[in-house]
Amino acid sequence: KLSSWAHFQCMPNLPCLLCSGSDQDLVLHGGGNTSVKAPFRDIFGNDIPALYVKGSGWDLASIEKEGFAPVRMDTMLQVPKLPSLTDTELVMVQKQACLSPSAPAPSIESMLHAMIPYTFVDHSHSDSVCLLTNTPEAKQFIAEVYGPKALVVDYCIPGFVLAKTVAGMVAGADWSQIEVIILLNHGIFTWGNDAKTSYETMITMVNKAEDFMKKKQAYFETLENGSAERPKLDTKGLAELRREVSKAAGVPMVMKSNNSYEAEMYSNLPDLEKVSQVGTLTPDHIIQTKRTPAIVNDIAPGCGAISKDVGKFVTEYTGYFDRNKKPEHKMLDPAPRWILLPGKGWATAGIGVKQTIINDDIARHTARAIQWAGKLSCYCCLGEKDLFDVEYWELEQAKLRKGGARKEFDGKIVCVSGAASGIGKACAKAFLDAGACVLGLDINPDVATTFKSPAFMGIPTDLCDTEAMTRALEQCVHCYGGIDVLVLNAGIVPKSALIEDLDPAVWDRSMNINLSASQRLMTAAIPYLKLGVDPCMIIVGTKNAPAPGKSMAAYSCAKAALTQLGRIAALELAPHGVRVNTVHPDAVFDTGIWTQEVLETRSKAYGLTVDEYKRRNLLKAEITSHDVAGVVKAMAGPTFFKVTGAQVPVNGGDERTI
Repeated sequence: KLSSWAHFQCMPNLPCLLCSGSDQDLVLHGGGNTSVKAPFRDIFGNDIPALYVKGSGWDLASIEKEGFAPVRMDTMLQVPKLPSLTDTELVMVQKQACLSPSAPAPSIESMLHAMIPYTFVDHSHSDSVCLLTNTPEAKQFIAEVYGPKALVVDYCIPGFVLAKTVAGMVAGADWSQIEVIILLNHGIFTWGNDAKTSYETMITMVNKAEDFMKKKQAYFETLENGSAERPKLDTKGLAELRREVSKAAGVPMVMKSNNSYEAEMYSNLPDLEKVSQVGTLTPDHIIQTKRTPAIVNDIAPGCGAISKDVGKFVTEYTGYFDRNKKPEHKMLDPAPRWILLPGKGWATAGIGVKQTIINDDIARHTARAIQWAGKLSCYCCLGEKDLFDVEYWELEQAKLRKGGARKEFDGKIVCVSGAASGIGKACAKAFLDAGACVLGLDINPDVATTFKSPAFMGIPTDLCDTEAMTRALEQCVHCYGGIDVLVLNAGIVPKSALIEDLDPAVWDRSMNINLSASQRLMTAAIPYLKLGVDPCMIIVGTKNAPAPGKSMAAYSCAKAALTQLGRIAALELAPHGVRVNTVHPDAVFDTGIWTQEVLETRSKAYGLTVDEYKRRNLLKAEITSHDVAGVVKAMAGPTFFKVTGAQVPVNGGDERTI
């Protein structure tokens, strides 16, 4: 390569440089960074003094070498000497100083990393250190913990202002007399001439803060009581809450519920309405969770408290924006990202499941720190205006935009039956690829590992077991927030037989699996669909419903009844905004139900070879499960928002159906 990435990669201390991101008590999402000073070798063999610093927006928990940006040391040291610099100019200067065109944007704290005269630098937003700085006695506590060798910096917005402030404080300083930099309401910096020293210094400094709190009887690791059994939250109420949050956001949102003992204890604090509304543990969190959580006092479905309390949050957020905005600001969506449920726990919301997990992590750390503060002193943080400036700071918003454009089904939640193989698996993949969270149900235990994604929940379920099916739906609502799309796909193709030769057991099994199981799933899912976002149901039928073939009575009758059930569902659910449509595939031979035996039997019944039977449609086209999944996905999307009760064949054209 024409850069020194290879040189950087082989540095013996690289693993230590990366390891601080693996400890969430040190570095939470969106904050903290590390750096190393090392030469960058250009194409001519010249070594340029450089700072390899974490790229903006990269997560230290998962960062790789490509996440570090090499920037010129001389430029980073000169920038703080300028009298002033706008954010736009700072971005431009850092881009100009970057030595690799493929590198990410350097951290806005690159200048501060550069001026610390040690090879390795670590910066973290340690819970315990941030907590000390978020109390009224912050400077007193820091002096007690770290003594005179701590450089304490009053809060100022990161980037040029912070770098210039620190540069003024350390001008002419003897760095051997400075052990640590503490940024009030922000975080901590440590350093060393090898990565191990820098990291171990960080651990030592964080441990000092924890030991101080232990002496004050203010520190605890966790509030868990060791019991895995927790009272369940009302899943209908959760689905209604998620719908109201989505309305406030203007787009579908995923919502993760947390009813752990830790969350329940925090939500039971007697002064919850006061301490929870103070602000974020560190300013970076505001771009994930907003300044404060919403408080929803009752999640009993239909009680009125859900819409009222979410509406209250929206009104208060709008007021907060109006009080602090500048002409160039455009209000972000006013939906809450952290929702407290007094006495029960909390929920976190986001565009996708990754965001809900991040926000739940932040909520857990913030809740713990607030309780530490209550035992130590009291919790306070940056004022509203300072936090607003971070939330609407162009450089922070740029981190969020790195996620790229929205996908068609971002924030949507889809339940697919028969998801372990064939059409069901293809449907699940189509929705996952389009951004949805997917609950996959199948009697096949392989469904649990069909897709390796946090957006996929595969639950082995016998759909003839109503209790097991209900539990699976409830688990989906707890993890994702609701159900917007139901794809009824699970089924079997029994062995062909003339009616006079039909085994009653074969008939009963076909009716049970192809009809009754789907009816039970439909019945169980309807309450959630009524609370969904642009909700719909798609039934995977068969060409045999409108155009049956001989020797397929057990299959055709069950699917015809399912089609009729879908028509009735379309009539009943239209007043609730739930669309119900049916696809009728035929000759989809890349599915598990089409064994060689079934193929040979069916082709013989039509007097055709197997190959002729596969292409016996007007277009002479082979139909795949992915073709069917594409139509199912389209039916769930905006193209079909005004269509219900429709039946669409996916079979390449068939004279009898037409």
